[in-house]
Amino acid sequence: MSRTRESARAIARAIRWKRAWTSMGDGVASARDGCRGVDGFGGTTPGRTTARTTARTTAWTTRMKSSDAADARALRRNIGISAHIDSGKTTLTERILFYTGRIDSIHEVRGKDGVGAKMDSMELEREKGITIQSAATYCQWKDSPINIIDTPGHVDFTIEVERALRVLDGAILVLCSVGGVQSQSITVDRQMRRYGVPRLCFVNKCDRAGANPWKVLSQVREKLKLNAAAVQIPIGLEDQHDGVVDLVRMKAVTFSGSNGETLTWADVPDNLKELAKEKRKVLIESVAEVDEELGDLFLMGEQPTEEQLKAAIRRATVSNQFAPLFMGSAYKNRGVQLLLDGVTDYLPNPSEVKNIALDLKNNEEPVVVADDPSAPLVGLAFKLEEGRFGQLTYLRIYQGKIEKGMTITNTSSGKKLKVPRLVRMHSDDMEDVSSASAGDIVALFGVDCKSGDTFTDGTVNLAMTSMRVPEPVMSLAVSPKSKSDGGNFSKALQRFQKEDPTFRVHMDEESGQTIISGMGELHLDIYVERMRREYKVDCEVGQPRVNYREAITKRADFDYLHKKQSGGQGQYGKVVGYIEPLQESTDVIFENGIVGNAIAPSFIQAVEKGFKEAAQTGGLLGYPVEGIRVVLTDGQSHAVDSSELAFKLAALAAFRQAFHSANPKLLEPIMKVDVTIPSEFQGTVIGNVNRRKGTINDTSADGDDVIVSANVPLSQMFGYSTELRSMTQGKGEFTMEYSAHQAVTQDVQAELINSMGKK
Repeated sequence: MSRTRESARAIARAIRWKRAWTSMGDGVASARDGCRGVDGFGGTTPGRTTARTTARTTAWTTRMKSSDAADARALRRNIGISAHIDSGKTTLTERILFYTGRIDSIHEVRGKDGVGAKMDSMELEREKGITIQSAATYCQWKDSPINIIDTPGHVDFTIEVERALRVLDGAILVLCSVGGVQSQSITVDRQMRRYGVPRLCFVNKCDRAGANPWKVLSQVREKLKLNAAAVQIPIGLEDQHDGVVDLVRMKAVTFSGSNGETLTWADVPDNLKELAKEKRKVLIESVAEVDEELGDLFLMGEQPTEEQLKAAIRRATVSNQFAPLFMGSAYKNRGVQLLLDGVTDYLPNPSEVKNIALDLKNNEEPVVVADDPSAPLVGLAFKLEEGRFGQLTYLRIYQGKIEKGMTITNTSSGKKLKVPRLVRMHSDDMEDVSSASAGDIVALFGVDCKSGDTFTDGTVNLAMTSMRVPEPVMSLAVSPKSKSDGGNFSKALQRFQKEDPTFRVHMDEESGQTIISGMGELHLDIYVERMRREYKVDCEVGQPRVNYREAITKRADFDYLHKKQSGGQGQYGKVVGYIEPLQESTDVIFENGIVGNAIAPSFIQAVEKGFKEAAQTGGLLGYPVEGIRVVLTDGQSHAVDSSELAFKLAALAAFRQAFHSANPKLLEPIMKVDVTIPSEFQGTVIGNVNRRKGTINDTSADGDDVIVSANVPLSQMFGYSTELRSMTQGKGEFTMEYSAHQAVTQDVQAELINSMGKK
């Protein structure tokens, strides 16, 4: 196939050269004729001929270089690999790097040789066998350069997936042939939809006992609501899995060699011919539903050729109307090369993706950025990391070109800076490059910025649209064991905050404690462990603190006069009005309902500021108040003693006065928990969820496993991972993500006020 493609490419190149010549038109012909000046002997004038020929050749060469550059950009792919935890993302990436020649040997996620997978470069990742940070690399498959980002599967590190998908043009959604569409698969799919990322589905682990790719395909259609169809069928499953039948080419492919590097193409086995015909028909029907050209062929009863079907699948995938489903086993080296063919055949190149920037000079008017190296530079800093030589800033170039030594502008801060060093990342290895153009993903050193900043060459003032950052749901009190470690402790926290937008740090004013907040128990544990390993700081960790909220349940009036006289100008401000709960909003809304000038308009802003500041610390336990409307109906000011400070203090006191009359309640974060366990432990696990005050939403069978879906208060989830392992002999796993805040019961509220009030 590769020789055929090279021949086709050579023919296409020849045709382009011919077109370039022809497009010169009569101008070239007349120039050619004009250069044949007749001398005394009836010959040509050599000087004029040489000049004309040189000009013609230069124009010709320039045009061809431009054409070849466009062709090269069309071959580029930027992809991410995402999935539920333990679906085989990093194992798949390791095979991709091996088959593309980026690494010389294959190592496993938890390899016995102690090396570990290339993309899990952090020591903690290799120990725990999970991906913690997304890692970037690049490789080349046949003629296509491919930038790849391997992302974590654990929900605690969801920001890594979020920002990777923000800058990628396509993705591979990896699904386990036994587990199927799991909870984090749904979350990842939702993130892909948010950023409009076309995807291929890869059903991995077809060699495992209980593998059923057709069940997975059914779940992709039902649970993810994707128009998906298989482009392959497996040759054997479980320990008999040997290869796949390619439904586009209608050829069987088997894999041999020590690392599955040898592909053998053959006719479809007799026992699979009927199934292959049936599944190819389903594939054609699924694509014909969303592709007009293939639909016309289908209606006329014609069978598409291989090239027609491939082109239709590509159009439907790029337009996000279809998801081709591949099959194989990364661990057993089956199907990865064909998946790479799918990446180059079906996923979009950068020019086929519509990217929007905001014009800061024109009221943030949306502007489409062009995949054009000659246009003004526009790049997005989507990830920060502390490297060996300072801050490492990952940059996706959307438009234009960046070169080492050039001056770029941060449109968020307006600062100009020189590009000191430009590198291309290969996990934790760096390779210096002199320049990068539209569609590339590179990294800069020595650039002071934050995640989400946009860089330009200064000729335009654009900002790329930002990514969604989920709010943290869990907090810990941390402090260094030794006072001498205070400097490194602060350095570590500053660095982690800069790298990870979901990791927050603040000082509790009442307790004086340093509070770190994040997406879950594992998220915070990892950062505490990284402080110990990378900064040699041992931390004392307090009991995790849940981010409660406070709310009111009924309307309450306020009528408060703040009056203070101590010689000289005093303080005078009176506010009258009411507070009431909002039913379907978590905002704090202030409304000025005063008719007339009972309070001077210049003081209204101070009143609003006072009320909103008061709502930051509720009257029950000092947690922020949400879902409340404050309406100011009357008031009184003094010609001499009234001031902004007086009215702000009046608003603060009025809020506290009314809050206690509005029947306040505590709200706690409720987590959506999905527990996957062998069926024999179902009763024990459900009983434990009930003891943790959880509500069972659903239980479903998944082969020999059972998936229990429940809503559980976050306060009841601490230590659950350890308890689940002991209950299920280490076979259970769970994922947890924030669902909503809900009111606690009266007895729990009284208990919390009693215990936390004392502290």
